[in-house]
Amino acid sequence: MTKFSDLKLHAKVLKAIDEVGYTEPTPIQAGAIPPALEGRDVLGIAQTGTGKTASFTLPMITMLNRGRARARMPRSLVLAPTRELAAQVAENFDLYAKYTKLTKALLIGGVSFKEQDALIDRGVDVLIATPGRLLDHFERGKLILSDVKVMVVDEADRMLDMGFIPDIERIFQMTPFTRQTLFFSATMAPEIERITNTFLSNPARVEVARQATTSATITQAVYELPGTRRDAQAKQKRDFLRTLIDLEGEKVTNGIIFCNRKVDVDIVAKSLKKYGHDAEPIHGDLDQSYRTRTLEGFRDGKLRFLVASDVAARGLDIPNVSHVFNFDVPSHAEDYVHRIGRTGRAGRSGTAMMISTPKDEKLLAAIESLIETTIPRGDLGEQKAPVSKASEADVAADSKEERPKSRSRSRSRSSSKPKDEPKPDTVETPVEATAPDTKPEPAAKRKAEKPAEPQEKPQQSEAKANSSRSRGGKGRGRNEDRGPKVVGLGDHLPTFIEKSFDERRTD
Repeated sequence: MTKFSDLKLHAKVLKAIDEVGYTEPTPIQAGAIPPALEGRDVLGIAQTGTGKTASFTLPMITMLNRGRARARMPRSLVLAPTRELAAQVAENFDLYAKYTKLTKALLIGGVSFKEQDALIDRGVDVLIATPGRLLDHFERGKLILSDVKVMVVDEADRMLDMGFIPDIERIFQMTPFTRQTLFFSATMAPEIERITNTFLSNPARVEVARQATTSATITQAVYELPGTRRDAQAKQKRDFLRTLIDLEGEKVTNGIIFCNRKVDVDIVAKSLKKYGHDAEPIHGDLDQSYRTRTLEGFRDGKLRFLVASDVAARGLDIPNVSHVFNFDVPSHAEDYVHRIGRTGRAGRSGTAMMISTPKDEKLLAAIESLIETTIPRGDLGEQKAPVSKASEADVAADSKEERPKSRSRSRSRSSSKPKDEPKPDTVETPVEATAPDTKPEPAAKRKAEKPAEPQEKPQQSEAKANSSRSRGGKGRGRNEDRGPKVVGLGDHLPTFIEKSFDERRTD
């Protein structure tokens, strides 16, 4: 059986490994370390929790033990998709390189550029970074990558999912052609194969497990909830999640709950805390210092439940996770492998439970097709009926509460438009309510008693007609009362018109 002492690692590295308590390498470590020490490119494919980080950290420390770094020119580069994974690689480096004089720098978001620039200016042997922050430093003229001798891409398929492939290709072009490249991932998509064929030279392919397989030490189960109203589905899932936790009882020493959306991460964490469970959220929108404190509390056992998005699904080495709860069926089948890989690590046993709804049928089928096995359907027995009844009662209660609200809203809208409503001081009296001796007056009599409206003067009516004609309205003044019709000059004929032509000449 292979031992670490058989892998030709540096004596100082072996001393650090002994203090950690490791005696035998995992299959991926035994297969990847020897070709890496020979200077060959390595393509490592293995499921999560098998020790891929040590597979490139240990040979890298051994190879870099000779030599010295220069300012702004790192000797090796490790790319990780998330801040948490990059920080974990940095912790592993500190652990295994404690007896060497090698230096490192961690370039991730959420930390000031000034502190990171100070580390780079002193010169580092190992630069661990996320692609975005690395390019930021490079564009600011703070980094020179022409002296990189070893380049590592960890969780390459996650880089693809997060859209980092163009950045990875650009970073490859910044490094020298003579570098040594190590690729590690749990799955290998066709796009990743294209990059490996382009930038890796005759790599040693180390595949210790079939791609996208799950560990045999993990007990899996999926619970299919009945369909319900869309707005009540999330509440039903939260109730069911608490039921699963209560049924597991003391078996759940700690657990990670995965959600697809960041907003659901916050809601589920608040819901668990409301019902007495110790839980905290972690996702990409939270401050980096808060994320670091939350992870440390979870590792130290001070926090029982970590509600996370997929930012925590890749590469985080938390060895004693007893349970993984998939609150949502992952949108990408590969993410299921990485999520449940947080439990059952290093040969330990673990439990993975997933909540599914009728709309998740296609996603569930894709997962089972990827891992080439059928996930057992969970059965709560007598406990299942009360949960579903409670959910139906909640749905009924919600519907009763919502209907009056909708009516009140409609009344409020109608009250804002009092156009057709009668005035409050107007009271209409029906005919039947009149006194018996009173009779309604005939219409003709009412018309006769109606006071006549004053007639307009001829000049005013003519002005009205002219104004209506000037506005261009056709027939607009036909029904208007213009007063008596004026014909000629009437009875007032001027005298000079009555005189004959001869009389006017003599005058």
